[in-house]
Amino acid sequence: MDTSVVRQAILDERDEVVGYEILYKEDDGSLFNRTDTVVANAIENFLTSIDSEKFLNGKTAYFTFTPNLLLKDIPRIFNAKKLVIQIEENSIIHPLAQKAIYHFKKMGYRIAVKGFEFNTRYFSIMDVVDIIKLDFSDISDKDALKNIIDVARNLKKTVIAYNVNSRQAYDCAKELGCQFKQGTYIAEAQSSSVSRLDHLQTNFFQLVIEVTKDEPNIDTITEIISRDVTLTFSLLRLVNSAYFAFRNRVRSIKQALIVLGLGQLKQWIYLLSFRQGTGNTPNELIRISFLRASFCSELNQFIPDTPVSKSEAYLLGMFSTLGILLEVPLEKSLEELSISDEIKNGLLYGTGITGTLMKLV
Repeated sequence: MDTSVVRQAILDERDEVVGYEILYKEDDGSLFNRTDTVVANAIENFLTSIDSEKFLNGKTAYFTFTPNLLLKDIPRIFNAKKLVIQIEENSIIHPLAQKAIYHFKKMGYRIAVKGFEFNTRYFSIMDVVDIIKLDFSDISDKDALKNIIDVARNLKKTVIAYNVNSRQAYDCAKELGCQFKQGTYIAEAQSSSVSRLDHLQTNFFQLVIEVTKDEPNIDTITEIISRDVTLTFSLLRLVNSAYFAFRNRVRSIKQALIVLGLGQLKQWIYLLSFRQGTGNTPNELIRISFLRASFCSELNQFIPDTPVSKSEAYLLGMFSTLGILLEVPLEKSLEELSISDEIKNGLLYGTGITGTLMKLV
């Protein structure tokens, strides 16, 4: 099934983009952002399958989080300065999810309530809410919309009019003084196709078992991930994402795990658990990647004064099949990976010591 990560612009009073809401689209054209599976897939793809920095031009990302994803601490994967946590009624009425929202607010995350209504359950959480999103798909009751906007102003909350999908809705939002607007009348949703890679289930299950032990062993976790090109690719893309909580340039699996930490490692694995395999990734290619990686790593030890470390040589072999797996040119698949020029030159042009290693394997 073809999938896409979709962005919908949020504009200010000068019609300048201040952020994007992130949605998930499947091949039937439907846009989603509500179920655990859909939101988890959108987050994982946003962080690991596309160039999120270019896709959003560095602007703030708005994600709707379900109660379960809030309780699993998933927002902590993101840089708090680049994320707005959107919540809906299902999170507001969930006592534990509401507690989690207060926790994220203390950590510096901004909170937006989507689909605000005049109701005690919404007002019960107003002390931690920064943004109120009002649905303008139905503007028949302007007085009700105006009352909410007036209350929001008195509470010093930002108001975003969303579902502004017509000239009438746009004029209404402008007349009522909404600072920010979102909808197809203002800007069409834009998508980025996702190249999905399926990991080997045996590797994934072993990874789950290891991280859930009382004392997980980082060397064992490193070894499990190292056997699977899809897990390796996803991990390195995650920790090098501009929207990841701790921005670092990471070039090895072990370094990535240290940066990630056990808590965020579990969050990443939780997101991966929602991935529905398509069966399109040939298991044999994953095994070939592993064998090439092992051979490159071992052969590298016999090269005098090699500028390439053992872990870099491993990644050289591991990523040699990446273009085929992603069904894109190898050069494009390597663009957003933080790997050394020696590895890139060896893979793309067959030059230098890394090029020699690739010819040998």
